[in-house]
Amino acid sequence: MAVEGKFGVHFLKYWVNEEKGLVYCLSSSIDSEMIRKTHAEAHGLLPEFIYQVTDGEAAKLKGHNNFYLDVHYLGEGNVTAKEVAGAHKKDLAVEGKYGVNFINYWVDEKNGVVMCLSQAKDSTAVIKTHKEAHGLLPAYVLEVKQGK
Repeated sequence: MAVEGKFGVHFLKYWVNEEKGLVYCLSSSIDSEMIRKTHAEAHGLLPEFIYQVTDGEAAKLKGHNNFYLDVHYLGEGNVTAKEVAGAHKKDLAVEGKYGVNFINYWVDEKNGVVMCLSQAKDSTAVIKTHKEAHGLLPAYVLEVKQGK
């Protein structure tokens, strides 16, 4: 964050999966190269992927359940933000049954990637919610800690 202004980048939030050594950052920038340059100068840890995403409608945190980030790879050109908004509404209709709180989602229409952030007792509850709501199962679900 000490060098983000130099490159016109603003880091909004980040999540960490310590077990796999993965970090997911949400930022705004004029382009992905500025994000790479910021990481390079700040600490040298370059992102493997940078997705240009459309933000979903954020919900409030509830309780003290763990955070989960699940990722769906639907294929290049196979998803729109409008379609994901519809699937998200279906998730919200079912989430209470499994004790899940979907907080937000992000869509990269170009690459066909969808990421969902939720609170739940475990990853199985997240998968069951997606399965019942619309059948679009994630490629993986990671427990993450939200950075401050």
